[in-house]
Amino acid sequence: MKKLLAMIMVASMFSLVACGPSEEEKAAAEAEAEAAVNELMNTLDAAAEEATAETEEAATEATTEEAATEEATTEEAAK
Repeated sequence: MKKLLAMIMVASMFSLVACGPSEEEKAAAEAEAEAAVNELMNTLDAAAEEATAETEEAATEATTEEAATEEATTEEAAK
């Protein structure tokens, strides 16, 4: 009886191992995951560049407004 149970246990272990994904499936899943990560990183890079451009534009506008206000103040003081 012990031999029969041992043989069933060994057969069960082999069947569990055989249920896993094949090497091709593992490689395909890894490639898909890498593509998803690359797409995410590209999206994040684009968003960061856009945010930087908007920040620089806002800073330039603020500087221009300050210069215009200062120039107007100087002209009023000169009158």
